Amino acid sequence: MRYKPISACWLMIMLLFFSGCRREKVPEPYKPKNAHDAYCHSLQQAELIDTALGRDWIAAADKAVDDPIEIPIPFREIFYVDPAEASAVAYRFEVKRGQRIEVEVDFQGSRLARLFIDLFRVEPINSRGWVHVASADKDENRLEFEPRRDARYVLRLQTELLRGGRYTVTIRNAAALNFPLAEQYRGSIGSGFGAPRDGGRRSHHGVDIFAPRHTPVMAPSRAYVQVVKEGGIGGRYIWLADYTRSLYLYFAHLESQDVQPLNWVDAGQVIGTVGNSGNARTTPPHLHFGIYSRGEGPLDPHYFITRMESEPPEVTADVQILGQWMRSKPEALTLRVSPESRAESLTSLARHVPVKVLAAAGERYRVLLPDGVSGYIPAVGVESIREILQQRNVTTDQTIRQNPLKDAAEIGLVDAGEGVEILGEYEGHWFVRTQEGGMGWLPIPPASLASSSPAANFE
Repeated sequence: MRYKPISACWLMIMLLFFSGCRREKVPEPYKPKNAHDAYCHSLQQAELIDTALGRDWIAAADKAVDDPIEIPIPFREIFYVDPAEASAVAYRFEVKRGQRIEVEVDFQGSRLARLFIDLFRVEPINSRGWVHVASADKDENRLEFEPRRDARYVLRLQTELLRGGRYTVTIRNAAALNFPLAEQYRGSIGSGFGAPRDGGRRSHHGVDIFAPRHTPVMAPSRAYVQVVKEGGIGGRYIWLADYTRSLYLYFAHLESQDVQPLNWVDAGQVIGTVGNSGNARTTPPHLHFGIYSRGEGPLDPHYFITRMESEPPEVTADVQILGQWMRSKPEALTLRVSPESRAESLTSLARHVPVKVLAAAGERYRVLLPDGVSGYIPAVGVESIREILQQRNVTTDQTIRQNPLKDAAEIGLVDAGEGVEILGEYEGHWFVRTQEGGMGWLPIPPASLASSSPAANFE
């Protein structure tokens, strides 16, 4: 049987027909950017992202980064996470290039909750104001980061839903590189970066560290030996390449060179000794140490090798009351934006203001006011809220609300004639405890409340 060839016209019709019958393209598999992003996706897959709790969890994550706590480095804070609430906390701090940030979080509790640790760089020109730069590995409560430039960063901590407990976060800063000489010579830098040379015709592209001749010079990091030579103003010199940080390390005026080119050296390994070769022959022995970056030129080694204050102040405030409601003592208190004593003031608290204690840093508490404002106050400025200030009987039915704001949710009802215990006062409202043990807020209308048996003068 002979087959007839298919005409070009029929071939075109068939191609158009079959192209219309093709299946839709299979979507690309989801690839999470980090653990927090993956968890958000899992909530979406479980159809929890659109629940009230899921929405609150996402909102808390964004709000924490948008409104972080300004802190000094190093820093330590012990904070409490209520498993019944969707919350997050974020800290903002400044980091210089050459520093290494170390974050460590410890958990105290019987049921370990998964914690998401994310770091963001503040970018005012960005539409969101910040850019995600690093995250802790899954199931690891530790993060280390070295910035490529001077910038401000925000660290966000958030637990998974319905998990909580007491956490201790410690943030330290350290030099990214080891000091190239023994510890005893850290204070022996006699000529800093940028100092004039040759009558101002050039500037000093490094630091001079003075030490006795033959003092061992050590590699500041794991690096590749690129050059071992002698000549010119540097005399005997060595170039190391730190490929991890894209840096080139220069050691000059050496007395001896104890490494060979094209070999690797580890941090702390001796590569030579201090001398005064080259144009330093008329000066006391010292090491000229320089740092260079391709495309940028010489960098100031100061932050790369200068030891930072690594241990934060110990937490001396009582952490047993974290997560509890307390109230301000009669003495006036200043609520500040950070735990530093000279930090910006947010407001002044009158006496007997109920505050929820969220965290402790040094000798201060981070507290939440009834209207949602948060800040730091001295730990000595709070007292137990269990001791009642007054006892009253309501003369008419009263609605108890969740907070003293106008649109606060109704959470209970006090019948006329029923007694309430007044525990605190804020913005024209009493914080009360009912006979059934419930707690909430009542407005203070003198005409509708009659005194029964006051336990203390509330004036």
